[in-house]
Amino acid sequence: MKGPYGLELNDGCKNCKVKGSGFFCQLPPSAVKDFDAIKSTATYPKGALLFVERQDARGVYVLCEGEVKLSISSPEGKTLIMRIARAGELLGLMAAMAGQPYEVTAETIHPCQVAFVRREDFLRFLGSHPEASQNVVKQMSSQYRGACEQLHTIGLSASAQEKLRASCSRGRKEFNRRKKARESSCH
Repeated sequence: MKGPYGLELNDGCKNCKVKGSGFFCQLPPSAVKDFDAIKSTATYPKGALLFVERQDARGVYVLCEGEVKLSISSPEGKTLIMRIARAGELLGLMAAMAGQPYEVTAETIHPCQVAFVRREDFLRFLGSHPEASQNVVKQMSSQYRGACEQLHTIGLSASAQEKLRASCSRGRKEFNRRKKARESSCH
């Protein structure tokens, strides 16, 4: 179904087009049904802020469609793009799990469809569906590993050329991983 901003909207997790690569793709139907009951979905234009660095975490955001830039800023106004989140990812997960402020700012790059779940509801959901906790651990581990790689590249590389080479290599690996995931979900 076409929605605002020309997005092809997902009408629920059960019928999601991202199947195969998203947070909830491997969950049993009962868990997907329970998640659908606690989320609220909205569409956002390009440039919308989902949450801001140091803002108290209200919950988690599931990126259903589109891309979101995750960045951090210094008090002097310098901004560092940490990464680009893509459809199927949970945003604000670590902050919501820890009950801490968001570590990054999340800004839509293109029009996006996003589902929001309040922190308390998400924690209850995880308590009722332990199989979803495995996905939380996987995503948090992946984010931690990515942050370590980025720090290694930025902080320990000797030259700008090495930093650029490492960044291009990471981008190529991510592109190939996503391409492989799309191909496997089509067969």
